[in-house]
Amino acid sequence: MRQRASAADPLLASFGALLDVVRGLRWRARRASRIAVPGMHPSRVRGTSAEFTEYRPYRQGDEVRRIDWRLLARTDRAQIRLSEERAVTPTMIVLDASASLAYPEDISISKWRLACELAIGLAAVAHAGADPVGVTIVGETVRTLPPRNRRGVIGELIRVVAAVRASGDAPVAPAVHAALRSAARVVVITDLLGDADDVLRAASEGVAAGRDVHLLHVIAREELEPAASVAIVHDPEQPALRRPLAPESRAAYERAFATWREDVARRWLASGAAYRVIVTGAEPAAHVIRRIARDEPMLAPTTSRA
Repeated sequence: MRQRASAADPLLASFGALLDVVRGLRWRARRASRIAVPGMHPSRVRGTSAEFTEYRPYRQGDEVRRIDWRLLARTDRAQIRLSEERAVTPTMIVLDASASLAYPEDISISKWRLACELAIGLAAVAHAGADPVGVTIVGETVRTLPPRNRRGVIGELIRVVAAVRASGDAPVAPAVHAALRSAARVVVITDLLGDADDVLRAASEGVAAGRDVHLLHVIAREELEPAASVAIVHDPEQPALRRPLAPESRAAYERAFATWREDVARRWLASGAAYRVIVTGAEPAAHVIRRIARDEPMLAPTTSRA
């Protein structure tokens, strides 16, 4: 228990600072929600009681009560007043907590810390927009908190996330499928070093069903360019799998990793989901969250030899 508590302390400290920075952000929807429940985001449902958008001429079959009678009196033309209903966007964060996220071992620079900060920061932004928000953490066990918009939900998410240590090799795709059944917006935070093809298939199905799907591909800077002192590499989820990293194999690794990343990006972007590569240490988590919420481009991953 002492080890778990000490590992959580840096996370808890970073969460508090992060929430201060992202306060006031609102998440710009990439597509109109199909959920017609009063809220903060555009819905595909046209209504009469929300935000005015435009007029159009009255046509036979339109509801008479939607005619703007004052405009008719001034212009002698019957016009229908159109408006956009506002809708909540239930949001689920699927957080990969497999062993590969614990790299590097230093929690202060690990993929796991960045993934946790992204999860909590984006949950806070969604909650600030009156959206119900929940999380599924996929580690040695799967823990799910369904979407809620009550006060204190972010604190509850923080306590759950901070208590988890990245370990195991459980598949992420089942959690994505489940999240897509309960939420209009699904954010998957993972390094894709597992069931990547299954996750992509689940996301593609969600996009086809009208869901707003985001994939945050977390990569460690040390994975882009391993330190010269590293002579042996191993798979965190299969410790027995070890390979020497000689100078000639180092160059081959970097080429293969770059090719894999390019293929992953191409396939995800073709799916219609929002795909973003996020590298540890490239920029503060709050800046990344701001880019995501505003639908701005991310910084491209680079190496010092690029």
